[in-house]
Amino acid sequence: MKQSRRKFIETGLKIGAMLPLVGSTLLSCETQSEASETIPEAVKPLKILILGGTSFLGPHQIAYAMGRGHTISTFTRGKTKPTIHQDLFKKVEQLIGDRENDLEALKNRKWDVVIDNSCHNVEWAEKTATLLRGNVGLYLFTSSTGVYYPYFKEGMNENMKLVMEKPEGITDEEMKVEYWYGVMKTNSEIRTKQIFGEGRTIVVRPTYMVGPADKSDRFIHWIHRLPKGGDILVPGKSEDRVQFIDVRDVAKFMIHLIENKTIGTFNAVGPKAPMTMPEFIKKAHAVFGSEANFILINDYDFLMKHNIPHAVPWIIPTDNNYGSALISNKLGIEKGLTYTPLSKTVQDTYNWWYSDNKAAKEREEYENNPEILSNREADILKAWAERG
Repeated sequence: MKQSRRKFIETGLKIGAMLPLVGSTLLSCETQSEASETIPEAVKPLKILILGGTSFLGPHQIAYAMGRGHTISTFTRGKTKPTIHQDLFKKVEQLIGDRENDLEALKNRKWDVVIDNSCHNVEWAEKTATLLRGNVGLYLFTSSTGVYYPYFKEGMNENMKLVMEKPEGITDEEMKVEYWYGVMKTNSEIRTKQIFGEGRTIVVRPTYMVGPADKSDRFIHWIHRLPKGGDILVPGKSEDRVQFIDVRDVAKFMIHLIENKTIGTFNAVGPKAPMTMPEFIKKAHAVFGSEANFILINDYDFLMKHNIPHAVPWIIPTDNNYGSALISNKLGIEKGLTYTPLSKTVQDTYNWWYSDNKAAKEREEYENNPEILSNREADILKAWAERG
């Protein structure tokens, strides 16, 4: 069964949440590590425009950039409210408009850099690049490793030939579900470079980003399930690889690229060294230390039968997703990409999810959803045991 990265992004993962440990010492409104972190100032302060900036990646970019002494403007529709670093937005110039039909707030303004987080079609990239090319020095386009779809091999890197148009023989539905996102990002990258110029364009391709303020709920299953302990379903074979990256590492990497005017295209992929799914589970579970019995279900057919094609960071490595967790991060590391310890990512995400920053109604709706993995886990493990 073919599954696409874009489909996971659009629909969210139907994975679950168990109740957290009551009175956990991990719980706080802001993580102590974030609150006390000292960020050295940049040599030259920059004026940075972020297209988007209020959802997931943006607030972390803003926090790191402002810590370095840069000034920030955001351009949004004014509808999304940040769920982390809210106080910083008092110091952010917040421009309102719409990339579809209202770029008025961007006209006749100058910035050193624009970071494009919110591009959802090629026309948006064309419009903003055309409008800003005479008034902005660098354009950083936030792309995705989804440009490599279908993931047929190991070690996919920044020099690979990408799918630029709808392949022959697939339906419109297959295009929408499986190819649309990667094709859109590929062509948006290309148009940005054509309009803004190769020498002034940076492209960053993150893999699955995880961490505080993640609205996709893709990673939350493990944040809830591991503290609960007991019999824990772990999907995949023992050698199955996983890839993911802390959103703060992507934000930091991007700011350093623009500070150093490091032009080019870079994968933002973690962890630094190869990691299997069992290794990920054990390291993430160590944050909580609950009594747990990990039950590895290594039969892909069984997993698909029970609707478990993915539990981020694990993606079933078959068909078009064979190499989705085998993407090269060599160039990114060479250019300064660094990695937050998994324990900190897990702890800080847990803290954010149970803070006042996350709406209680959203938590309850997620946890009470009968389709998420944790709410189906007992029945699946029973079926696995009966299967013998």
